[in-house]
Amino acid sequence: MSDEEHHFESKADAGASKTYPQQAGTIRKNGYIVIKGRPCKVVEVSTSKTGKHGHAKCHFVGIDIFTGKKLEDIVPSSHNSDAPHVNRTDYQLIDISEDGFVSLLTENGNTKDDLRLPTDDNLLTQIKDGFAEGKDLVVSVMSAMGEEQICGLKDIGPK
Repeated sequence: MSDEEHHFESKADAGASKTYPQQAGTIRKNGYIVIKGRPCKVVEVSTSKTGKHGHAKCHFVGIDIFTGKKLEDIVPSSHNSDAPHVNRTDYQLIDISEDGFVSLLTENGNTKDDLRLPTDDNLLTQIKDGFAEGKDLVVSVMSAMGEEQICGLKDIGPK
């Protein structure tokens, strides 16, 4: 037994899970849930009564936090459902490249150059106009399940 060789597949991440289990009955409106493999913000929750032999069911309506699509799911309230780890980080905007990528300044002074401009037209024009006027802009980046997207904008004054 001890002379067998063990091979482990190495992974580049720290092993932190992209989701955590949460009992379906405890997920509330404005919380987060994974529906059909997508991280969603819950906009509506309704619970049906138990049947003769069944479980109470929770009906979730969620909006995908990256694409804005409406998704629905029905889960027994006693079962676990996946909830995404959602983080929001603020970065200072340094530059916008011609190909639609932004250059952001992280807290430790490094640059982050792997994010695209948001697809939301309103936010996109605010960022482009503010940058063209030379304002100091701070963008909020939401990240969940390995995806990141700019979701907000703050003006911290002129340069």
